[in-house]
Amino acid sequence: MKLPRTRTIVILSALATTAAIAAGGATAQQRHNSNAPIDFAAQNIELQDRANRAILSGGVKITQSNMTLDANRVTVAYTGAVLDGNPQVSRLDAAGGVTVDLKTRQMQSAGRVTGSTPMGNFSGDRMRADLEERNVRLEGNARLRIYPGRTN
Repeated sequence: MKLPRTRTIVILSALATTAAIAAGGATAQQRHNSNAPIDFAAQNIELQDRANRAILSGGVKITQSNMTLDANRVTVAYTGAVLDGNPQVSRLDAAGGVTVDLKTRQMQSAGRVTGSTPMGNFSGDRMRADLEERNVRLEGNARLRIYPGRTN
């Protein structure tokens, strides 16, 4: 029997907040700084400025403040121009069906996810997250492990 492919994401100050609420420590959490610079790292980055997109492949790591997305391939959609303007990232589509919409501040997976935070790890058949409200919903075979005493 072939097991389903797993999408690995380590995004989630939102999940850390959910874990903190479950552990009784939500008051120590801070909101994500969506105005912080976004750092992109990958083996390859192809900028398609006229199409308002960049394609990153090979060990992709995208970080903004305390949130990180790790994937093998990510397409970044943006408005504005990189080469002679002020680009604004609007959406991240990761290989394996993980989508982060920065306009609506929503994230969802099309399939199985696994991930971790400093407080523990999680998995599920699907995930939906409201990054603004810091709510995460794991659906189907959902698992969450919290390590007592660890903080975000």
